[in-house]
Amino acid sequence: MVDTRVSLAGVMLQNPIIPASGVYGFGGEFRDFYDPNILGAICLKGTTLEPRFGNPTPRIAECTAGMINSVGLQNPGVDAVIAHEIPALREFYHQPIIANISGFSVDEYRECCRRIDAHVDIIEVNVSCPNVHNGGMTFGTDAHCAAEVTKAVKSVTKKPVFIKLTPNVTDIVPIARACEDAGADGLTLVNTFLGMRIDIHRHRPVLANVMGGFSGPAIFPIALRMVYQVANEVHIPVMGCGGVRSASDVVEMMMAGATAVQIGAATLRDPILCKTIIEELPVLLNKLGYERCDNSLRLCRQ
Repeated sequence: MVDTRVSLAGVMLQNPIIPASGVYGFGGEFRDFYDPNILGAICLKGTTLEPRFGNPTPRIAECTAGMINSVGLQNPGVDAVIAHEIPALREFYHQPIIANISGFSVDEYRECCRRIDAHVDIIEVNVSCPNVHNGGMTFGTDAHCAAEVTKAVKSVTKKPVFIKLTPNVTDIVPIARACEDAGADGLTLVNTFLGMRIDIHRHRPVLANVMGGFSGPAIFPIALRMVYQVANEVHIPVMGCGGVRSASDVVEMMMAGATAVQIGAATLRDPILCKTIIEELPVLLNKLGYERCDNSLRLCRQ
């Protein structure tokens, strides 16, 4: 029997599989497909201090081996999430909950995390959203700014803080190190790549926002490379994310250095994918000769 338990900065997960922020909304959408209590954790929809309607439509563009989204952090605001969404989820879900927090200033990040601190198990701070202006990715492309947000959030919460990094940078390692030095308990990488599509018949961009976040299997090798680079340069756990769609992909992410693995775009195509991977993962690990999900999977530094 393979032991699939993993620890994220002291929070024990029964397995490393986590739906990425956005794909499960606030946790209840996939309840009709399977019992979500089989998941390692649920990462909630991106939450901001104030309610947001999001970007104008169209917001989604399909493309080869992936999709581009420009939802723009549509959410009811942190107070509504605390008052309604999390209590509704807790009624039937008993595994760890991860909040995904975005902001447009350091003060917004700090205040949003302060308010939600008592209601979740882990806080994932999104300094990497490519779909909003004057926020999100702006903080994640500069090591100093990312560190400033990290320090601010850590000053108001005792919960583990994971900083979600953008891949839209020349070198992700210095930014990861800066977050660790500023007190981050872990890192999530990577978020989506900036992309666009053009409707050649209408002579205009497909997305109303012109550009959006490119995700899906096409980005997996790049995300894997970044997880490997960062995991070998920091001493805090990494949640790997980007193009994962199979148990084999999960094992690759863990061999690259991820402690847990988030699954995003692929679940929109296959609503029961997380369940399938949770069932297949121990079988695959047993076949490969592993008895547990831990650092024994990691590659030696090449």
